[in-house]
Amino acid sequence: MSIVSLLGINVLNNPAPFTAPYEFEITFECLEPLKEDLEWKLTYVGSSSSFEHDQLLDSILVGPVPVGINKFLFTADPPSPDLIPASELVSVTVMLLTCSYNGQEFVRVGYYVNNEYDTEELRENPPSKVQIDHVVRNVLAEKPRVTRFNIEWDKDTKTEPEEAPQDFEDDDVL
Repeated sequence: MSIVSLLGINVLNNPAPFTAPYEFEITFECLEPLKEDLEWKLTYVGSSSSFEHDQLLDSILVGPVPVGINKFLFTADPPSPDLIPASELVSVTVMLLTCSYNGQEFVRVGYYVNNEYDTEELRENPPSKVQIDHVVRNVLAEKPRVTRFNIEWDKDTKTEPEEAPQDFEDDDVL
């Protein structure tokens, strides 16, 4: 059983310019006192063909965490377009929001992100060089892919995933 349960994530400022910061309002419940902080990370997948283009946009520690329902705002800078292959700047990619406790990841939320030009003219006739100031991102927040992992809370050992990845349906919390 997980001591920390993710209750909801609201993706704010969405859609937004590619160069705008990401903003997430995260709500979770803590059932027992924790000795350590929670570590939240946001990773942007820069290429479908190689991990070398992935960018850690931000990592924050949240704590001490009181027992009960907690909410906070997670803001992260956008990815650097210079580190993404030009052919994949205007396309669909993935973003991962993860949370770890004591070095053990216990929840991962994946979102598809659609990056496209802000005008019909640019969408129909894309320029040879990407005009990043005209790219808009849209995080597909309605259908996150959530994976939970069973961990040893307040111990150093790790265990296998608690359950297979699942897509949340309309009646689920996220």
